[in-house]
Amino acid sequence: MAASKLSMVLLVISAGLGTARSAATGEPVVDGLSWDLYDESCPSVEGIGCDASVLLSGTNSEQLEAPNQTLRPSALKLIEDIRAAVHSACGPKVSCADITSLATRDAVVASGGPYFDVPLGRRDGLAPASSNLVFDLPAPVFDVPTLISSFNNRSLDKADLVALSGAHTIGLGHCSSFSDRLVPGAQPPMDPALVEKLKAKCAKDVPAGTVMQVLDVRTPNAFDNKYYFDLIAKQGIFTSDQGLIEHPETKRMATRFALNQAAFFDQFSRSMVKMSQMQVLTGNAGEIRSNCAAPNARSSVLQAAGDGGLAADE
Repeated sequence: MAASKLSMVLLVISAGLGTARSAATGEPVVDGLSWDLYDESCPSVEGIGCDASVLLSGTNSEQLEAPNQTLRPSALKLIEDIRAAVHSACGPKVSCADITSLATRDAVVASGGPYFDVPLGRRDGLAPASSNLVFDLPAPVFDVPTLISSFNNRSLDKADLVALSGAHTIGLGHCSSFSDRLVPGAQPPMDPALVEKLKAKCAKDVPAGTVMQVLDVRTPNAFDNKYYFDLIAKQGIFTSDQGLIEHPETKRMATRFALNQAAFFDQFSRSMVKMSQMQVLTGNAGEIRSNCAAPNARSSVLQAAGDGGLAADE
């Protein structure tokens, strides 16, 4: 998801976006999570408002890893601001992980995408994920067979792969993440005019990592199905994107989503609920952080030292 859009959306959340309830997607819920966990203990959470290890700052932070380099400090700070508002209203009952899940859903809605209920009850991790785990995430250079295998290892199927990739309709990428698409004979092929445009744009990427490219060249500011139109026109930015319309195991579904936005929205909602329950901490595992950027043990030290928390950029 584009971090700049997330920053905007999180401001909207505090105004009450997402207070309406919809029917659950019908996806099963893992032990420890519930559709209505805070209905009595913190009923205002959705109007204010994984294991959230990516929010932890410090020398071993996941934010420093290459796959997370598009996360902006302003967006991370806004998650903490929402946490402070929720805890002020309800006490320390809601985790940063649950707040992040709700904020992600509301960011999709504010960008024009589908509303879906989020099962709640996650606890926050005590430490960042290891580099090995971060780099084990599906990469933009993966071909479709590798993507299918990667998703299967997480109990996600081909429908989840094609639908969740559609989140790139409001995504951003660094030049380094699609440089493999700009060389002669690259497979799958890219629209030659777009290749030249991206070459010229990325030639200005000095220092490396300063130039960003939208992943949906048609409607980058809207959550819709135009991302799949991009693929049909050979204008997918990542290898992992373009392959979806080229490979026989995913082509039919990618084409269906291009023709039927409602079908895309329905599957995306189901897949998001499934993905949001992967490797979650519940019950007595983990903690509920008093500062989303630090585990409670370190948070108390930071507060004693007068730490100002994460600084926002513009």
